[in-house]
Amino acid sequence: MDNTQFQTLPLRSELTNNLTHLGYQQMTEVQALSLPAIVSGRDVIAQAKTGSGKTAAFGLGLLQKLDEKAFRIQTLVLCPTRELAEQVALEIRKLARLIHNIKVLTLCGGVPTGRQVDSLRHGAHIIVGTPGRVEDHLGRGSLNLNHVNTLVLDEADRMLDMGFEPAIERIFKQIPASPQVLLFSATFADNIHAISRRYMHKPEHIVVAQTHNQQTIAQRFYQVHGADDKLLAVRLLIQDHKPVSTVIFCNTKLETVQLSEQLQSCGYSAVALNGDLEQRERDQAMIQFANKSVSVLVATDVAARGLDVDNLDLVINYSLAHDTEIHTHRIGRTGRAGNQGVACSFYSEKDHHKMALLNDLMDTDIVPERLPDKDILQLPVIKPPMATIQILGGKKQKVRAGDIVGALTRGQELSADDVGKIQLLDNLAYVAVKQKIRNVALAKIVEGKLKGRKFKARIIRR
Repeated sequence: MDNTQFQTLPLRSELTNNLTHLGYQQMTEVQALSLPAIVSGRDVIAQAKTGSGKTAAFGLGLLQKLDEKAFRIQTLVLCPTRELAEQVALEIRKLARLIHNIKVLTLCGGVPTGRQVDSLRHGAHIIVGTPGRVEDHLGRGSLNLNHVNTLVLDEADRMLDMGFEPAIERIFKQIPASPQVLLFSATFADNIHAISRRYMHKPEHIVVAQTHNQQTIAQRFYQVHGADDKLLAVRLLIQDHKPVSTVIFCNTKLETVQLSEQLQSCGYSAVALNGDLEQRERDQAMIQFANKSVSVLVATDVAARGLDVDNLDLVINYSLAHDTEIHTHRIGRTGRAGNQGVACSFYSEKDHHKMALLNDLMDTDIVPERLPDKDILQLPVIKPPMATIQILGGKKQKVRAGDIVGALTRGQELSADDVGKIQLLDNLAYVAVKQKIRNVALAKIVEGKLKGRKFKARIIRR
């Protein structure tokens, strides 16, 4: 049997059966290299990029080790941002679907602390959170890590870049026993090595090749002058490539707001994502983009952490990243899992130093390309294929994804093919439906019943 198949691992039957159901057969490189060591209980420090399959690697390892009958916190996963933490928690829940009564709880900022305290009183098996909020609960006495046997640091380099090192060290000291430590990082800086020396026991070192290269990502560079030229260039590239989903990276929060508003005024479905948004607005923007009811996400680097979108067609660097590591991370959002992607970068005369670094990184002389002709702007603007319905009821009201699908497909008007991603929050639910049937779908939700009761709902418009 091929040693990259999941069946070669000594995993519990609930996990292997679920993997088969999910269509997971071949392990990615990071999974094949790290899972044998993780499952055997060894500490692992792995260099792996976003999109390499690292979440499933540590997710399967911690679930294999978990004792679901012992209703206490056994695993702690630390992430740099709430968005990434929620994505990780979602993936762990998906991997654990056939293991009954597993409770995964997220502890992040942007959510009232009191609500999280109440959830902690009811217990959990797995905590996924940001260092700041986890440390806050430790200080309040609402979080007990006495039984943690697995600690995961996901995107450790970003957590350290964001100043979380003191919080991480204080969290380590709150775990009495010596847990299995799994550290995943895109880079191996000195502070990463310092943490591994202090808190890890003979870790298995794994370096995974970049998950994107010139064969999977076509990099193109365009010399532009000023904001007006940049806006025109963005429109020309979107019209030329006709992407369903585009991420545009900016270096400042103000740029994200201005560019998204300019694109909206030109008829594009665009939304800004930056740290100044209220958490509700950030959640809504991420959900709409991920479910393909918004076509263009204009984001800062930190705000886009944890973004996980299938088949991202186009990445545009509206402003060049401050260093080559961030540039590599940005373009790695496209061309994932072997798919083809395009990354376009704008630069001006003042970016000569950054361009020299990129020349060295790519080991070639970058030659600027010509933008598409302006005639292409006469073509219709590509509209998103889906629309998002927001339902004023969520997990707290016991609403489940199956309830929503059932309400939408009741009768003969709609089928399951008309329904896209469903996201359940505490008091809200979001469901993507095909644009052409959005009004029919809304009527079914509003006029029908979920869990035997009526809920208000609306279509979110951009």
